[in-house]
Amino acid sequence: MNTLLKGQRVVVTGAARGLGKSFAASIAQAGASVVMCDVLEQELMASADELKQTGATVEALTIDLSSPTSIEHTFKQIAKGGSIDGLVNNAAMATGVGGKTMMEYDIDLWDRVMSVNVRGTWLVSQAAVPLLKPNGHGKIVNVASDTALWGAPRLMAYVASKGAIISMTRSMARELGVDGICVNAIAPGLTRVEATEYVPAERHQLYEQGRALPGAQHPDDVTGSVLYLLSPLANFVTGQLIPINGGFVFN
Repeated sequence: MNTLLKGQRVVVTGAARGLGKSFAASIAQAGASVVMCDVLEQELMASADELKQTGATVEALTIDLSSPTSIEHTFKQIAKGGSIDGLVNNAAMATGVGGKTMMEYDIDLWDRVMSVNVRGTWLVSQAAVPLLKPNGHGKIVNVASDTALWGAPRLMAYVASKGAIISMTRSMARELGVDGICVNAIAPGLTRVEATEYVPAERHQLYEQGRALPGAQHPDDVTGSVLYLLSPLANFVTGQLIPINGGFVFN
């Protein structure tokens, strides 16, 4: 365990599995207490119990980003534990949103992706700000995607939602800086996690052969940047985007 985030309390959404689970574990290893949130209740509780066994201080709360009521309820529960120091907006609808051209997308799927990935991220951030303000400082890390940087085809709703996350990050940084809150985004490349198991092999191959650092990307390749952005090392960094993709695209 290191002490980079010692004494902090950090909320991670989409923490039941994949990148979110790795973020929660690395944040705990850096000395913070973690509030893990996800809509997948059974997987969330199992992942939280697994992390608790390492000696970490962990809370697990269900949240549904498509439901404003759920978000409000979850943050009322979080508030009972006091203020927070950081938020990682990782939860997103990613599985089952690809494979269709812009001509084939239906409105219902488009709206579901936007309600979770864009509106949900905004509402979670809105709910978190009153818990960040009392400390006179705070960090929000929004998880975008490098698909928004290179325009991945047959994935338009997801790509558009992640492009919105990047733009929202900059606007939030302008608004929240006066409260000492830094807001940044990361844009991971295609990472080997449960949520990308459905991705066709040729898309994985495209990434792995096209990177300046060839090969597969794993969660541990991404967690360091999140820790940096949550830490005092990034106290004067805000409104920025960090692509993490082994050099598949450059910022």
